[in-house]
Amino acid sequence: MIDLRRVPDLWARSDVVIRDLPLALFLTIASFLPALRGQGTQLGDLPTRPFDGTAALVVALECLPLALRRRWPVVCLVLVSLGFAVDQLLGYHTVGGPALPIALLSAGAHLHRHRRVTAVLLSLAYVPLAVALDRPGGAERPEGYVTFYLALVLSWGVGAWLRSTRAAEAEARLRVAEATRAAERTRIARELHDVVTHHVTAMVVQAEAARYLTAAPDRLEAALTAITDTGRRAITDLRHLLDLLNPDHTDVTMPSAGELHTLVEQTRRAGQPVEFTQEGTPAEPSGSAEFVAYRVVQESLTNALKHARGSRTVVHVRYGEREIAVEVGTDGSGVRTGSPSGGGGRGLAGLRDRVGALGGEFSADRQPGGGFVVRARIPAGSRS
Repeated sequence: MIDLRRVPDLWARSDVVIRDLPLALFLTIASFLPALRGQGTQLGDLPTRPFDGTAALVVALECLPLALRRRWPVVCLVLVSLGFAVDQLLGYHTVGGPALPIALLSAGAHLHRHRRVTAVLLSLAYVPLAVALDRPGGAERPEGYVTFYLALVLSWGVGAWLRSTRAAEAEARLRVAEATRAAERTRIARELHDVVTHHVTAMVVQAEAARYLTAAPDRLEAALTAITDTGRRAITDLRHLLDLLNPDHTDVTMPSAGELHTLVEQTRRAGQPVEFTQEGTPAEPSGSAEFVAYRVVQESLTNALKHARGSRTVVHVRYGEREIAVEVGTDGSGVRTGSPSGGGGRGLAGLRDRVGALGGEFSADRQPGGGFVVRARIPAGSRS
């Protein structure tokens, strides 16, 4: 038994010829109804001819090709035009006459090549048809032929407009898709920068310190353990990040501000003296604001390790009703000579973009007495 709920889906996936066939059959059947015979389009002043066997062939030629109007628009238009011309010349005047403007509209909408040539040839073919239908003393005036021609031109124009609209929408979707891909690549690049730079910097600092601890086995063992733990943390974070590239993976857990204590402790183990204070409580579940706050602290601590190793670093995070305020200050030289200052580096520029995307404020400046300070205000919405 056929599931009726699947019928619309099966219809949408069927061939375009099958989906266009009902309209062709409708006009064909309507043309055979006795009540509608002779009630169709009448161009010229020829008397209506009784319906006969030839009329059935004319109706089939005029209406059935509409099933091909999207698959082969030129073939459809030629056959329908020929059927319409024979219909008018023989005087059947069937109700299948609307097949011609429908075919013209479809050709204007779906014909991709030789559009101008097709339009010119059809216009030229209309002239001998009008001459053949015009009779001396007939009631049809030249204005009638011109009006009918303009109606056909309008049908073509509507189809052309639909085609241009569809092309513009496709181009807009393509631009959106390209912008989305570019934004995704930028986001992944930032995540890689944040994760890899922080962990690798910590490992490098710890490894350099371990070289001077050969005379103190206990401290050397602690340093090597810290390097191992940092490496494992880097692998874990990279796995989480790579899960973002897997379209089948939906449960991706990214770091949040709730893990700041772990981040600070890791930096301390790398040899950086860090003072951490926190006011308020992060919202649950963690959202974009908490995640960006985590990245601000992470990048700031990474820069402190790279450019002011061993200098006192103060991290202060405050959770307010509608924002998260982050401030990370480092004593000493701050950003070394040749490194971007004032937020011009890749990491700091990425932070500025992250915070700005949420409507927040970000700054990274040298301190008057030496050192560097990073400040961020990140809107977090109501926490009620």
